[in-house]
Amino acid sequence: MQMGMIGLGRMGGNMVKRLRDGGHDIIGFDMNPDSSRDVASLEDLVAALAAPRVMWVMVPAGKPTDSTIARLGELLEPGDIVVDGGNSKYTEDREHAAALAEHGIGFLDCGVSGGVWGAARGYALMIGGSDKDYAAVLPIFETLKPEGEYGLVHSGPVGGGHFAKMVHNGIEYGMMQAFGEGFATMMRSEYVTNPAETMDSWREGSVVASWLLDLFDNATKDDPELKNVPAVANESGEAKWMIEAALELGVPVPATAAALWQRQTSRGGGDDILRVVTALRAQFGGHVTKVDEIATH
Repeated sequence: MQMGMIGLGRMGGNMVKRLRDGGHDIIGFDMNPDSSRDVASLEDLVAALAAPRVMWVMVPAGKPTDSTIARLGELLEPGDIVVDGGNSKYTEDREHAAALAEHGIGFLDCGVSGGVWGAARGYALMIGGSDKDYAAVLPIFETLKPEGEYGLVHSGPVGGGHFAKMVHNGIEYGMMQAFGEGFATMMRSEYVTNPAETMDSWREGSVVASWLLDLFDNATKDDPELKNVPAVANESGEAKWMIEAALELGVPVPATAAALWQRQTSRGGGDDILRVVTALRAQFGGHVTKVDEIATH
């Protein structure tokens, strides 16, 4: 197939490489003139593609995606299809689809997992949209997915792909939090002298074997106690969206919520909270409150 790729960063650039290796004709555009772009503008990208066109948008969620899709609505023709492969919120997908539909343009939302390893390993893809549009872009999806039976799913109507990816990331938060808690517990125990090696041993034959454990092995090869890794973890927003959706649906998600709160606390957001707790404990119970005193207890 022929396709236009908008956004040639770490994800978009690697996806272009995998698609070209798979025999597809991919024309890339990026706002950065120093990127590996093939054309210098969206107008040039549209002109370079034969109708009906497929445009894959791989730019940051929010205003960059909104403005790109709005501009494509002005440039594209009836029968063309736009795929949003970024991390847009699922509720925004219906707005984008409705706006494009006014011009006769199809829309698919695609949740993408695989990170920087995707070019070689393939990407897990979760697609939302109509059966017709999905079928039209299927050769692209088949090339991007890993080899074998799994890695690609038509999750549902518009919004379904990003909703599935949101849930995927919430699960990911909980899994990483659990691995971190297990590692920390062993680090502080006199019974386990090699926590990293112990966790690495679980990569084969264990019920918790996973790619995350393989990545943990990579991370701890030269730094088995992770002393050089900062104790700060950012969050992309998808776990927060999942918790909001779960609350609306009446689904309890304590593991995902705990993992999200831990990440927020790691960025210093909990410091003032703990100062209040410590100050109140001192008021009603006479507990230690000064930093230099706490350090000696």
